[in-house]
Amino acid sequence: MNRISGRCVGTLAVMASLSVAGHTLADESTGEALVPLPSVLDFTQGGGFGIALGGSVEYEGAYDGSDETELEVAPAGGVHYRQGNHLFFWEGYELGWRGRLADTWLVQAGVRDEEGLDPDDSEDGNLDGIEPRDSHVVGFLEVRRGFGDDWRNWVAARVMGGASDFGVLGVLAAGHRFGEQVDGTGTEIYGFLTFGTEDFINKDFGLSEADALGSGLPRTTLDGGYRSAGIQIVHRRYLTRNLHAIAQAGAELYSGDIGDSPIAREDYEFELSLALVWHFGR
Repeated sequence: MNRISGRCVGTLAVMASLSVAGHTLADESTGEALVPLPSVLDFTQGGGFGIALGGSVEYEGAYDGSDETELEVAPAGGVHYRQGNHLFFWEGYELGWRGRLADTWLVQAGVRDEEGLDPDDSEDGNLDGIEPRDSHVVGFLEVRRGFGDDWRNWVAARVMGGASDFGVLGVLAAGHRFGEQVDGTGTEIYGFLTFGTEDFINKDFGLSEADALGSGLPRTTLDGGYRSAGIQIVHRRYLTRNLHAIAQAGAELYSGDIGDSPIAREDYEFELSLALVWHFGR
């Protein structure tokens, strides 16, 4: 659930080809994964340091609610240190700790960088005249409960919050893992609901008086509460002993109030991504 608020289509074909290509290689992994889910990374092979670095190609909306799309190349991977059932991680924009408790509970906590909204995010000029929204370093806490030691099904809750002008986001999710692998590879699907405070929702979709004067768009103030519902698919596979592939596809549908915001040119968003990382030391 690291990328639970994703922005589902053609990636399924990519996932199928990766599954065939890497089927026999999954058995070569050593060590027990912290939790046997593709959405919870563990590069440590059961303990000590684990490093995997590479790049990703992402196709998604230019910003939340945008009708413009962009293709972006970005770094991917992570640095992990694990001792027993406790793992410290740096993964992209997140730095934190995750631990498996009593076999069927996973707790994650840390900080992450959340990008703001900038008028330049729209190449078509749809955001011209609005005030830039600041980026924030925010804290997060997630609790996930697996049903059975194999974690084939799970439910989770996640809270993310920061400064007063950022607000608080809450997420409820439930997922299912396919296949027999218990090493962190395979395919996983989960659905989620998001809820935000008034500050959180308006930082992305509200328009202040200054925004309205500068852009000519109507002033918009949204209430807090239900924000969106979505679905995410994650597939992780060993292509070789050291080369890992992680594919993701997701779609998110916004609430009616958000869909009526002048910033939300669409009431939905989607995301497709494929990452290749080299696992050092395998």
